[in-house]
Amino acid sequence: MSLRYEKFASEKNQVKPKIHPVSITADEAYSTEFEKQQLGFLKCSVCCGIFAAVILIIAVVMLVLGFTVLHVKDPKIRMNSVAIVGLDGVNSTELRNGNVNLTVVADVSVKNTNVEGFKFEGFNSSLLYHGGTVVAVVEVPGGVIKARRTMRLNLEYEMMMKKMAGDPQFRRDLTAGNLTVLSYTRITGRVKILNIIKRQVTVTMNCSIAINVTSRGIAEDCKSHFFI
Repeated sequence: MSLRYEKFASEKNQVKPKIHPVSITADEAYSTEFEKQQLGFLKCSVCCGIFAAVILIIAVVMLVLGFTVLHVKDPKIRMNSVAIVGLDGVNSTELRNGNVNLTVVADVSVKNTNVEGFKFEGFNSSLLYHGGTVVAVVEVPGGVIKARRTMRLNLEYEMMMKKMAGDPQFRRDLTAGNLTVLSYTRITGRVKILNIIKRQVTVTMNCSIAINVTSRGIAEDCKSHFFI
């Protein structure tokens, strides 16, 4: 027998290894699918948690800004001082007949407490006598008060004494030695913060100005009101 035949017979008689197919049971398939669902649910929960945290942080930041930077504050208006011009050297007869020129000079300040400018419209400030009769008016043009700045106004009221003398209360006030007038100022404007918040703002000031005819002294009592 030749060597080639022996080699062929040897290779023919070798046993080939058997390949067994891998089988997956139903329990293993269910377990794998369940793990995938759990992983997906975990990822979804993490994403939802992060999203909720971001929303909460934004809400807290907006709330803080709403009470601080973005909060529209009321302008502060006050009368710093008031004086009367023209009363010196006037006798009682001239005063009683209204043959005098009296001027009330008021130093008024308006403070903008906001982080943005306060743009106000033109307004007037009036003096009113007994029964609400207007006896003097000062016109003030519109303008802008810069952020956290104060605007000073020098208001000069030219009192219409003839109009006051025609009121029966006028003589009684002169006899008592006190002449009281009311000052009314109303300012309307707008505050715009970061081009996000726009508020219409109105601030008013009412002052009672008492003029002592005898001592030529003057006193005032003012109250301010704020509206949005």
